[in-house]
Amino acid sequence: MIQNPLYILAFLCGLIVLSEWLCRHTFLKKISSSLLVIILTAIVANIGFLPSASNASPVYDGIFKYVAPASIFFLLLGVSLKQLKKAGLPMLLMFFIGAAGTMLGVLVAINLINGPEVFGDSFNAVAGMMTGTYIGGSVNFNAVALHYDVVREGAVYTGIVVADNIVTAVWMMVAISMPAILNKWRPRKKLVNVSSEDLGEHNDQEELNPLTLALLLGMAFLFFFLSDAIAEGLSNLGIELPSILILTTFALILAQFKSIQRLSGAKLLGMFSVYLFLAVVGAFCEVTALADVGELAGSILLFTVAIVVVHGAFIFLVGLLIKSDWYLMAIASQANIGGASTALALAKSYDRQDLLLPAILAGSLGAGVGTYFGFLIAGLL
Repeated sequence: MIQNPLYILAFLCGLIVLSEWLCRHTFLKKISSSLLVIILTAIVANIGFLPSASNASPVYDGIFKYVAPASIFFLLLGVSLKQLKKAGLPMLLMFFIGAAGTMLGVLVAINLINGPEVFGDSFNAVAGMMTGTYIGGSVNFNAVALHYDVVREGAVYTGIVVADNIVTAVWMMVAISMPAILNKWRPRKKLVNVSSEDLGEHNDQEELNPLTLALLLGMAFLFFFLSDAIAEGLSNLGIELPSILILTTFALILAQFKSIQRLSGAKLLGMFSVYLFLAVVGAFCEVTALADVGELAGSILLFTVAIVVVHGAFIFLVGLLIKSDWYLMAIASQANIGGASTALALAKSYDRQDLLLPAILAGSLGAGVGTYFGFLIAGLL
């Protein structure tokens, strides 16, 4: 029953409802809905009420493939390019600082667990895989893994994937809550002072009628189709350009028209898409799956945790020294660890409209450069 798509979608929507209600009416109001969605879904997936990473449903694939990009499209419809002028360069700077922290973390972690003993001759490939995935996401992870044929080493590959899912979800929870705590300790000014009119945040009274709903969904379907078609056409010409970057470009062009930017309901649809995506992130946090890996589980988990801890300590320490915005640091870190979609979700959970576009750009940059850094570390080791 738990593999039934209708059951899964109903359960995920129910968890979103529960998260919103708890954040509005209970002591949990101090926790953001974004964080609560991840936690609740992780709990029910580990109990067995929802599919998890090891028995993932095609519904999850659909959410990753369509809903996550949809959240980017809808939310970017309210973004003005003038926001990028002030927040873009600081975000890119923090992104590369985070990338340096990831590489440092990989080198520390591989020595901490004695990589050659744990992973054998594949230790350099594993280090490269983790460098790639924690600079730009799983696309880079798989590119390095396929090149070094690590996918054939079942226990090692499976263990790393499981540990990666767990640590990524946990770091997302940390990143959601940490800036507010740090901001009380050392207050930081926002990079951009955005007026309430420019911010245009969604609220419970945002109107969404059949006309605007059809218009928004129609645009999303059309530009999804065009983005995929253009990406495929360019690929046939030997030019590899991710479809998500093309979709982002379309959304940004549309967003410069005031009539599109102020469409009522786009932010509401975008936020719901973010919640649905985060719920699946929580479902992939499968703690019990590590038991199937055997004696390697502890070393693999320690290896993965050490990378992210060093990365986090490095980016926040450097950010402290250069007096950067705590929220910007967390989003840049998430762009490294989780990619564009999770960075966007984080910016939205902070109500930081000024950082939506920089978050997407940093995440997209990570997808482009992560593989190169992964091969660099693998080659050096």
